Amino acid sequence: MPKAASKGRQIITGIDTSGAHPVEYRFAHAKKGNRHLTVVFANLAAPDDYGWSTGVLDDLRSNILWIRDRFDGGLTYYLCREMDFSVERSVADLIAKVMRALELTPNDVTLWGSSKGGSAALYFGLRYGFRNVVACVPQFLIGTFVRETYPKVGRSMLGEGLPAENARVLDSVLPDLLASGAGSECHIYLVSSPQDEQYRSQVEPFLEPLRRYPNFNYLHSESPFIREHNQVTVRNVPPLLGLAYLLVEGITPRLGLTRHGYEEPDRDTSAIDGFLGATAKVKEQGAFGPPLVTVPAAGGQLPRTGWRFTGTAHGAVRVSLWEKGKFLGSPQVAADGSWLWERGGPWTEGEHRVKVFAVDASGFHSPTTELAFTTTDGAAAPGMLPPVVSVPAAHQEVADTAVGFRGLAPGAVEIRFYENGALLGANGTLPDGTWAWDPGVVWPQGQHLVVVVALGPDGTESAPAQVLFTVTPSSAPAGYVMPRY
Repeated sequence: MPKAASKGRQIITGIDTSGAHPVEYRFAHAKKGNRHLTVVFANLAAPDDYGWSTGVLDDLRSNILWIRDRFDGGLTYYLCREMDFSVERSVADLIAKVMRALELTPNDVTLWGSSKGGSAALYFGLRYGFRNVVACVPQFLIGTFVRETYPKVGRSMLGEGLPAENARVLDSVLPDLLASGAGSECHIYLVSSPQDEQYRSQVEPFLEPLRRYPNFNYLHSESPFIREHNQVTVRNVPPLLGLAYLLVEGITPRLGLTRHGYEEPDRDTSAIDGFLGATAKVKEQGAFGPPLVTVPAAGGQLPRTGWRFTGTAHGAVRVSLWEKGKFLGSPQVAADGSWLWERGGPWTEGEHRVKVFAVDASGFHSPTTELAFTTTDGAAAPGMLPPVVSVPAAHQEVADTAVGFRGLAPGAVEIRFYENGALLGANGTLPDGTWAWDPGVVWPQGQHLVVVVALGPDGTESAPAQVLFTVTPSSAPAGYVMPRY
């Protein structure tokens, strides 16, 4: 019955019982009307005896037929069970039936496999005249290999006692096809490596007869990441998939004899690291600081509408706001470094994490500031408005010994004061909603933007109010700087 593959591709499982041996298979329909069939044979360690069945082929557009190598409980290289080659005929019949049902010909088929599956792909491809064969690290001397290396598989194929004469018969099936020139028009893509311990005995002796095939292509992989047989296919998955994507489109590239895999994993990267560091678009902390967000306060609760982001980003021309990879806005930065941004519509109710970075005139980015807050329909206390700041007045010049704050916030229980995102202090309100706060410190000379927020009885915040004023010199002790609470 159908089941979903890892990326939503439906896999249909079935058993063809029309031949001498039941043949189990999995099938996936082509994507986007592709007119090709890829037949996949299993390697010795394939999950459930289905090769390349872990999702790696999910994006391939062709029809895909995975054939299970499990006959009477044993592995067979899709060839024989105790030298009974009716296994081969049953497998060939299944491929033919699927091909006919799709109204395809052998010219529309790619046979695919690695190790044991590569041997099967070569055998069926050459004997039955299919257009393409992709075989990674196959064994050509199958009888000797299973007799000496995998005796359990050997008993399944050769019979009890692993007769040497039966091994010689299996050793001959692929070399005899090559010697006869069978499948001379087949596009063969062979992948192997000298680091494969099987290479000298199982692959190298057969490269010469393969070279006589006009459409033979060989990828000789010499990667330092290959140390044994099982690592050749893993290292070559990207080029193999690239090849598969071409073949199912009817494109048969001529690669000839190609050497590849000259990675240098321990190469010194200090030169390129230095260049990238000097020209990096995102500047390190200190060179171009992250923007400050003064409103909202981190972790605050806010209404879904009616408030603005405000902050400073000195040295920047704009800031950029993002949430979950989605662009929100990019307000300009004023000459004094201040910026503000208001969302065009309501926020969704719940938790939010907004990332903000600054951009300078050359396009370089600052590190990112992340602000977490929560929005809710009931964020503002009933009847509670943003606090009114009556003292100091907007744009007022104030002596640094006389900066106090006064105002009104009906329904609030506490008033908080922020500058550049830092909490300066807080004070309670009187029953009539009036409030007053005296920092009791000397303010640095110059312009200040203080953000004032009211808190309701349940701890939720009002929308912010801002007051911009300038501190002028007075008789304050030299060097005294206002602390930040």
